[in-house]
Amino acid sequence: MDEASPGSQDHFWQPERTHTDWLRNTLAVSGPTEEVARFTAAAAGAGVIPWALDLAALEEEFLLPMAAPQDGAPAISLSGAKLLARRLKEGVALNHQRALSRIDTDRSCPLDLHRLLPVPASILRLGPEEPASRDWLAAHWGTTRPLRHVEVLPGKLDGRKKKMAELRVGFWSADWSPWQAVLRLRRSWPALAFVLQPDYAPGGAEGQGASALEGTGSSSVSRERARRG
Repeated sequence: MDEASPGSQDHFWQPERTHTDWLRNTLAVSGPTEEVARFTAAAAGAGVIPWALDLAALEEEFLLPMAAPQDGAPAISLSGAKLLARRLKEGVALNHQRALSRIDTDRSCPLDLHRLLPVPASILRLGPEEPASRDWLAAHWGTTRPLRHVEVLPGKLDGRKKKMAELRVGFWSADWSPWQAVLRLRRSWPALAFVLQPDYAPGGAEGQGASALEGTGSSSVSRERARRG
C-alpha cells in the first residue's frame, strides 16, 4: 500500500483523502564554490516532516472502509476488521517513529525542504491531513508533501567558470513544483542562482501545464496557473 507516487522516502503509508499527482523536477543551484558548499550542507537531511500523528483517528480511518464498505457487504468480520485496523495503525506508528529517529543524523536526502524552510511546531501538531497543514505547505513550499526520490544529478556548469560550483538535484513533488520554496530560497541565499525545471514530458505529470520557473518566477508562475485552470 502506497500513495500514488513513484516511491516514498518516509517509508510509511497514510490514507489519502484526495488523489496526488507527482511531477518530476530538476533544481540547479549555482554560484561561488564556498556558498554552494554551504547550501549543500544546509539542504541535506532525512527528507522527513516530523508530523504529530493522531493514531486513534488513523485507526478509525483504517477500520471504517472495512467494517462498512460503500459498495456492498463487508468482506471481513467486525472483529477481524478491528484487529487488522489496529495492526495497520501499529505499523504506521512504528515506521513513523523510525523515520523521526533519523532526522538528527540522516543526511541522505540532498534537498530536504523541512531543513531549509521548517514547518512550524504549531502546524506539525495538526498532522499532515489537516487543511491548515496543507495550506501552509502550499503557501510556503508550493507543494503539499515532502519531496520524493531526491537525487544529486551530474552538473552542467561550464568548467571555464573558475571558483564557481553547481548543485543539480532531481526529485518528484506532489501536485505542483516547489516554486514557493525556491522563491524563499532565492531571498535567503542571494549569492546563489536557483533554476527550477519541471518535466512535463509524457509520464512526468498528468494534466499539468508547463513552466521553467526561471528568473524571478512571477511570469512563469502565472503561465502555470493559467494552464492548470
